[in-house]
Amino acid sequence: MLLLASALVSVCMKQFDDAVSITVAIIIVVTVAFVQEYRSEKSLEELTKLVPPTCHCLREGQLETFLARNLVPGDIVHINVGDRVPADIRLFEAIDLAIDESSFTGETEPAAKMTTPVLKTNGHTSKKNIAFMGTLVRCGNGKGIVVNTGEKSEFGEVFKMMQAEEAPKTPLQKSMDILGTQLSFYSFCIIGLIMILGWIQGRPILDMFTIGVSLAVAAIPEGLPIVVTVTLALGVMRMAKRNAIVKKLPTVETLGCVNVICSDKTGTITKNEMTVTVIVTSDGYLAEVSGAGYNDQGEIHIHKCDSLDRARDSIYSLLEVGCVCNNAVINGETLLGQPTEGALLAAGMKHGMYGVSDKFVRLQEYPFSSEQKMMAVKCVPKYGDNKEETYFVKGALEKVLQQCTKYSSNGTLHPLNTKKEQDYLAEAYEIGRKGLRVVGMARGSSLQDLVYMGLVGICDPPRPFVRESIQTLLQSGVKVKLVTGDAQETATAIAAMIGLDTIHSQVLSGDQIESMTDHQLEQVVNSVSVFYRVTPRHKLCIVKAYQRNGIIVGMTGDGVNDGVALKKADIGIAMGKNGTDVCKEAADMILVDDDFHTIISAIEEGKGIFYNIRNFVRFQLSTSIAALSLIALATLMGIPNPLNAMQILWINIIMDGPPAQSLGVEPVDKDVVKQKPRDVKEPMITRSLILNVLLSAFIIIAGTLWVFKREMSDNIITPRDTTMTFTCFVFFDMFNALSCRSQTKSIFTIGLLSNRMFLLAVTLSVVGQMLVIYFPPLQMVFQTEALTLTERKCSDFRYLVFGKLDIYSFHHLRTEEAYGEAPGKTSQIHQVRTGLRMTVKKNQE
Repeated sequence: MLLLASALVSVCMKQFDDAVSITVAIIIVVTVAFVQEYRSEKSLEELTKLVPPTCHCLREGQLETFLARNLVPGDIVHINVGDRVPADIRLFEAIDLAIDESSFTGETEPAAKMTTPVLKTNGHTSKKNIAFMGTLVRCGNGKGIVVNTGEKSEFGEVFKMMQAEEAPKTPLQKSMDILGTQLSFYSFCIIGLIMILGWIQGRPILDMFTIGVSLAVAAIPEGLPIVVTVTLALGVMRMAKRNAIVKKLPTVETLGCVNVICSDKTGTITKNEMTVTVIVTSDGYLAEVSGAGYNDQGEIHIHKCDSLDRARDSIYSLLEVGCVCNNAVINGETLLGQPTEGALLAAGMKHGMYGVSDKFVRLQEYPFSSEQKMMAVKCVPKYGDNKEETYFVKGALEKVLQQCTKYSSNGTLHPLNTKKEQDYLAEAYEIGRKGLRVVGMARGSSLQDLVYMGLVGICDPPRPFVRESIQTLLQSGVKVKLVTGDAQETATAIAAMIGLDTIHSQVLSGDQIESMTDHQLEQVVNSVSVFYRVTPRHKLCIVKAYQRNGIIVGMTGDGVNDGVALKKADIGIAMGKNGTDVCKEAADMILVDDDFHTIISAIEEGKGIFYNIRNFVRFQLSTSIAALSLIALATLMGIPNPLNAMQILWINIIMDGPPAQSLGVEPVDKDVVKQKPRDVKEPMITRSLILNVLLSAFIIIAGTLWVFKREMSDNIITPRDTTMTFTCFVFFDMFNALSCRSQTKSIFTIGLLSNRMFLLAVTLSVVGQMLVIYFPPLQMVFQTEALTLTERKCSDFRYLVFGKLDIYSFHHLRTEEAYGEAPGKTSQIHQVRTGLRMTVKKNQE
């Protein structure tokens, strides 16, 4: 608007060349802003394609997994715990199915679903047999027929309304707006002062007005919002290439501030490629299992025993429970389901047990829950006359043993006494100490009268480089806490493997958290390194306790039970491969490769992005202050303005243009991850930044004024004088941009060629400056004159050759009379004259 006002004034005063030039400047600035904002919006649109929702659909008799957008009405869809419903589905099978419809109805309690037709009541149809697109399966599983997809679904209208709303600004952009408002206010005050002083000094009011408007445009940092948005968007895209998908731009800002990362164990710290490695039956047979992955490649090695056949039968009975009480499916080596259940299926396959579950008809399922820590199914044999109901149960050993009254030994049932129960718990403890997950198995005619069959130890080794990543985080001041539902032995074993201190720090159980008050938990939580046997409610309490202590918390997870804590944490980090839709929905960031090491890259990018934005602010502030101060000082000193309106506009284009924008894409310094987390209360403009800005502005002002004053020695302003001053300012600004690439390291340390975008931007700016000086049409617009080396005045050579002489001598060495006015300098004057003649003669030659 200020530029347009200046153009309008120029038209009124019949200065059409200025009006055209200003209009061209407006077009350039607006076009650059539009293109960059358009590109950033497109970058954000691409992010939505990186995490497409998937579904399990039955087509041509095969259960397939593909993108939900490929569903059509009539498809049969399978939904399980943690899935997001991919379309509006009419249910024809629902086993203990409850769906969270809070995003649709506002009800916090999950809605229980049924398959029976529902009649209208009071003119409304109850939709308890419909699963709506976008809702989340909290427990149970079901099947249904797709009735509506996309915009035709119940959520379609909500999506349309959501798209019509404009996304709110990020906290960083808000702080930038505040900064821009403050700068604009102070700038207008200075501009008003300049215009008043010029008017008092009798200068043409129109010239002062034009200069004032130009200064206002140069001072107002209109490029700040664009640079912030583009820098964040480019950083988000760089993170996506490094397997970290950021759903919201504010996450980028917060990443560099995280003090504590509460990490789930399974799937994040460990591979989540479960493999059964140890089998212990109820009658004491011990076996080790080789091979890895969800396949039948491997063998079961039974330790020395009295009867190999009895041992194999006992292991078969144990693994049969694990295969029947199971919802996972292995297609080739692809697992559809939970990793623990996949490991049990793979162990059965290694024992030659294929299609065991097909021998039974499932009558009812009691799904696993975080509170009960067990899963049970009620089945009857599919073949034969025996139709006796049998319960197959698997889960945490202490929970399973509570439901057992007998144990099996060589095919014979014996009462389960306290001593035997303690022996089984001791076996589990020893296996858990090795870092294995212990799963107990039982079967029986009643859930209160089960027969204990034995246990398996499932290995989930730490991921590669996790230990190194955690050490890097600890060195940079970020604390890592292990939060898991596993037993204490397993949790502490894994914590020791990855380098967490379990000796000098505390370990805390979910039951202990339950017995504490909020204040007590706040006091203890900082000294705890491992939380074990925790439920979703406990995880939420842990996150809240850290936040009440003023700590920025990052939380990782992959299961439904992590959803609440992920949403509450400052940075919720979900697993992309094995994470459920619930946790992906609640999280702010998604790790595509489920690798904890990727968090390091994300924090590195987050810190780098913030520092790049700060570098841009430093550059723009120093240039703004230099431009304002230059005109203000010239006005106060009573000398003509060194720059005209068009030259100031050109500097503004340079300041907000390619060199400034290229600072936002400066490669991330690898040492930035070692720096301590940034204090969120720290303002964008710190004391050190202000000192750097003032120093840079002082150098630009001093250098430019010195050149201008020297060129204007005859007190007559010529196009050549302003051209020299103008070019000096622009080149000072280019070197200022070079120094703003890093606040802690020199250009030689970070590398001159490391930011090619910056080099290209500076090159284009220099080429543009050359055109302004040497291209005749632009010379007319900017009132410049071509500069050549042969046009240098004698005073230039005097300075170059005798720079050590004081300025007083320069002003008094022009005439013979002046020499006489410098007592004591006769011999020096003689040297000056002789040297000067030789220099001029050599230059002429």
